[in-house]
Amino acid sequence: MSLTVGAIAPPFELPDATGQIVRLADFQGRWVILYFYPRDNTPGCTKEACAYRDVNPALEERNAVVLGISPDSVASHAKFQQKLNLPFPLLADVDAGVAQAYGSYGPKKFMGKESFGVYRDTFIIDPTGKIAAIYRRVKPEAHVAQVLADLERLQG
Repeated sequence: MSLTVGAIAPPFELPDATGQIVRLADFQGRWVILYFYPRDNTPGCTKEACAYRDVNPALEERNAVVLGISPDSVASHAKFQQKLNLPFPLLADVDAGVAQAYGSYGPKKFMGKESFGVYRDTFIIDPTGKIAAIYRRVKPEAHVAQVLADLERLQG
C-alpha cells in the first residue's frame, strides 16, 4: 500500500516501553510525528532519537507529539528510552505490521547483504488523522530540523 499526503493515516495500537497500549486515535486533535526506525541502540537510530528529544519542547509548543516505532521488544525500548532520556513513547511493532501498513518495511541491502527490515521513514499526521507530510528513507542528521520546519509551515 502506498500512502499519499491527504490520506487517512492507518490506525494502530502498539505497546510502549512500559507495556501500555498506545493508539493513534489517542492523539486525535494533536499533530503526530510518527517515525519508523530500524533498531534501538544503533548509531543512526540513536542520533535520530536524540534529535527528536532535543526538539521535543518546540514540538510540544506546536501541539505535536513524537511517536517512534521499531520492531524491537518492549524491554529493548525501555532500556533505549531510559538510556537516552527520551520524553516520548517508543512503540514495539514486533511483527512489523504497522510498518508494513505505512509502506515502511521491505527489502534492504546493508554491506552487501540483503534482508527485510524497517525503513527510516517519517510521517506528519494532522489533528484530523490525515497524513500531512511523508519522508522516505531519511538520513538522521538533518531530518528532524526539516520536520520541525515543515510542521511550522503546515500549521501556518
